[in-house]
Amino acid sequence: MSNLVSKIIKDRRSIRKFKEDLRVSKAQLHAMLEAAMMAPSACNSRPWRFVVITNRDLLDKLAECHRFAKMLNTASAAIVMVALADEQYENEVARGFYPQDCGAATQNILLQAVEMGLGTCWCGVYPKEHIVASVREILSLPDDEVPMCIIAVGQPDQSPDARGFYEEEKVRWME
Repeated sequence: MSNLVSKIIKDRRSIRKFKEDLRVSKAQLHAMLEAAMMAPSACNSRPWRFVVITNRDLLDKLAECHRFAKMLNTASAAIVMVALADEQYENEVARGFYPQDCGAATQNILLQAVEMGLGTCWCGVYPKEHIVASVREILSLPDDEVPMCIIAVGQPDQSPDARGFYEEEKVRWME
């Protein structure tokens, strides 16, 4: 693994407090979306859409509907990962892989943000139906679009310790 990639992976944190006076630029958000769309997907089906939110009222409404997304109250922006499950329906090989595909795209957003000095927090929405319904209503999403997660984005106002680590006992080697 290259030193840069390894450093970005190890530096990624879930940020739950952001500097409210420092905004995330449209160019930074665009770079994160471009990184997301470089993620692999089953049969290159790309079953995703992104809703980018910088409107304070909408950020606050999302924070209200999701008890674990209160960091949106200080975030500059949010990116909502929306799955387009029907995009894969016709393709028997790709069908049903949208959760993995959207997860890979989400991880790319998180890592791109670290590279730019931004903080993020991945807040799961799917498969919690009551949160899916609330987010769908707030964003006026049609029934065939599934909000998978909300990614809070901003300038970090905290530096939490790393929580990830390697555990050899969770690895099974078959040589």
